[in-house]
Amino acid sequence: FTVSSNEILEALNDPLNQIVTSVKVALEQTPPELGADITERGIMLTGGGALVRDLDRLLVEETGLPVLIAEEPLTCVVKGCGMALERMDQLSSIFTYE
Repeated sequence: FTVSSNEILEALNDPLNQIVTSVKVALEQTPPELGADITERGIMLTGGGALVRDLDRLLVEETGLPVLIAEEPLTCVVKGCGMALERMDQLSSIFTYE
C-alpha cells in the first residue's frame, strides 16, 4: 500500500487552511504592542506542527511575517515550562490567577 505525495497534500489541505485561518484571526486580535513585537521578531513554530514540511513557508506567504522553527520543537515548550516553574517566585508577578 502506497500513498502518493498528491494524496498527502490533498489530505493536509483543509487542516493547513484551518491553521492559517487561526493564525490570521489570532494576529487580528493581538494587542498593538504585542503585534509590533511579532512583526519585528516573527512567529515561532513549536510542537509537532512545526515539523510539517513547508508550514513555515506557507505562513510567511499568508501573513507576510517572519516565521521561525524552534531548535527542538517537540520538547522546547515543556522545557520552558519547567524553567518557569523553577523560577515561579520570580515570575509570579506576570501570571494572573483566576
